[in-house]
Amino acid sequence: MKILSLAIISSLVISNTLSGVTLDQINKNSSLIVYNSNVGLVHEQRKLNLKIDDKEIVYEGVASSINTDSVNVNFPNGISLFSQQYRYDKLTQKKLIDAHIGKKIDVRMEDNAKNYQTLKATLLSNDGAKSIVKTDDNLIISVDNKNLIFKTIPDELITKPSLVWNVKTDEDIKSNMSIDYLIKQINWKSNYILNLKENKADLSGWITIDNRSGKAFKNTNLYVLAGDINRVSNSRIEYKSIRTMAMADSAENVSHQAHEGYHFYTIPFKVNLANNEKTQLKFISLKDIKVKRKYTARMSNPNYFRGEINHDVTQYVTFSGLKFPLPKGVVRTYSKLEKTNILLGESAINHTPKDSNILLKLGKNFDTKVKETILNRDDGSWNLDVDVKYSVKNSSDEIKMVEVLVPFNKNDGSDVSSKEEYRFTKGNLVTFDIMIKPQSTKEFEVHYKIKKQ
Repeated sequence: MKILSLAIISSLVISNTLSGVTLDQINKNSSLIVYNSNVGLVHEQRKLNLKIDDKEIVYEGVASSINTDSVNVNFPNGISLFSQQYRYDKLTQKKLIDAHIGKKIDVRMEDNAKNYQTLKATLLSNDGAKSIVKTDDNLIISVDNKNLIFKTIPDELITKPSLVWNVKTDEDIKSNMSIDYLIKQINWKSNYILNLKENKADLSGWITIDNRSGKAFKNTNLYVLAGDINRVSNSRIEYKSIRTMAMADSAENVSHQAHEGYHFYTIPFKVNLANNEKTQLKFISLKDIKVKRKYTARMSNPNYFRGEINHDVTQYVTFSGLKFPLPKGVVRTYSKLEKTNILLGESAINHTPKDSNILLKLGKNFDTKVKETILNRDDGSWNLDVDVKYSVKNSSDEIKMVEVLVPFNKNDGSDVSSKEEYRFTKGNLVTFDIMIKPQSTKEFEVHYKIKKQ
């Protein structure tokens, strides 16, 4: 029985039975789509040279994390497919010895003078530590396994993760074939750097491919899909290194298109992805985005609050109008002070369509605080009347607009009254926009009438 081997993806000639085949001739149309849900879709095209006597096709070099149920192979007409197997013989001494039983090998022998000679022999059996061989002189001897010398790896040992198809053909076939299959343990995520420059900022985005699939991808067309597809399980293993592939500020050449509720990003050059390695690709570079600062403080619900408390003010940076959809990821915001950059904060964003408003939380503002104090609380039979004083203090040298948010159980019979203008946001937040001068404090009072249920 003959076994036909298809050359695997590599920068070298890999197959022992098919020589002189280069990568570009075999896999110029190979591609990989990586989802941000620990799954990838592999597409490959390879040359097939099948003889009428061939009964098996060994497709070497698939990912060890392959989902064999997902294999979609497209054979040329004239080939009947009977069965499919996934084979991967991790090479060990025992497997190599067992595969050579009944075959010719060399044996290294040592005499009493510590001189070595090599004997030709046939391997008869193996019991774990020693093997029995028959020399060409018809001597049957027992030797240590470390003294066995093998010249080849037997054809029945498949030392790379492979698919084996049992087939039948009535004619010689020389053609191309294609295969698609899903792999696990490959993922991608996006990360962003926002460099603040007063009221403008530069935004750069990076795609990080984390490949633990058990396969290296060489000179591959790479795509990533942003969206949360339904998956059964996820798994992780450790990585060995991180490699960066920059695009020299040509990230705007990464194209995208909406498809079935997801966004599909095309990397405009072919990529090498090593196994157990992270690879970073720059995919967005935007200059001079107009940004605004925002400061908010969330107060206590007057229905439950008693006494006095100081609240921190959270600072944000916000912008909108981007013409490029942003996959979910982490945005790290920096600002330059003298000759160094300072990290202002990290904020996670979800998948964000273009032209959306983006709000990035930086952290707590050191110089701005809001204090709330109960002035009066009257628990009646039908209503709860509460008077609260809010004091907004700005210890910085800059004017600030602070958004004061008060959760309020708004229902029929409840009421809010204050000399300070307010509005309702998100349904039940009484919102005050307080403009506060540098090095100053502004106070205002609010009366809450809450109808008891």
